[in-house]
Amino acid sequence: MTLTLAMFPLELVVFPGESLPLHIFENRYQQLIADCESEQISFGIPAYFNRTLKYGTEVKLEAVKKRYPTGASDVVCKGIRVFKITEFYPNYSEKLYAGAAVTFLENINDALPGQPGAFYNLVKRFYEVLGAVVPAVELQAITSYSFAHKLGLSLEQELHLLKMTRESDRYSFLIDHLTATIPIVEQVNRTRRLIELNGHFKNFDPLDFTEYRLGDSWE
Repeated sequence: MTLTLAMFPLELVVFPGESLPLHIFENRYQQLIADCESEQISFGIPAYFNRTLKYGTEVKLEAVKKRYPTGASDVVCKGIRVFKITEFYPNYSEKLYAGAAVTFLENINDALPGQPGAFYNLVKRFYEVLGAVVPAVELQAITSYSFAHKLGLSLEQELHLLKMTRESDRYSFLIDHLTATIPIVEQVNRTRRLIELNGHFKNFDPLDFTEYRLGDSWE
């Protein structure tokens, strides 16, 4: 099914279920927010990447937190579902903002039994090696999108994740990413500690040579 949505392109990825705060100041998007309030419409945020617009997420306005005398506002929106643009309209129905014909990607919730737990354990380890506070989340509430913006993914990687339709594939992608990233962060931390020790006396533990063997692979 193809639908037409108002468009608010941004150089970022919005994930389904994500709460997104926005400061609205341009006239065209002030008009869009006014239409969201008066007509209860949703709109799309396509990710602008490499000068292209192709995939994005439909969002709905949840709250207007603050209004300014200039007409600007602080709003909170929530991601709903992922779409692919089939046709873009820079001038949309005599509005100041753009629009697009979109088709929605099917979301297949086929996570394997051990994936959420394995993913969350890696997230906790990632936060620990960074020295950050580990997020406390109920395991049953976790999805592959839960920490997507906080795992060191590039915009390109986030867009790749957004385009995946299977939850099991998204988990596999993130688990592989964290499995590769955590040792790199640990190595950076070790290097930082060595740099900080430069010029200072080092207290090494004495080695016990009662049991040893000569390496035969160094010749």
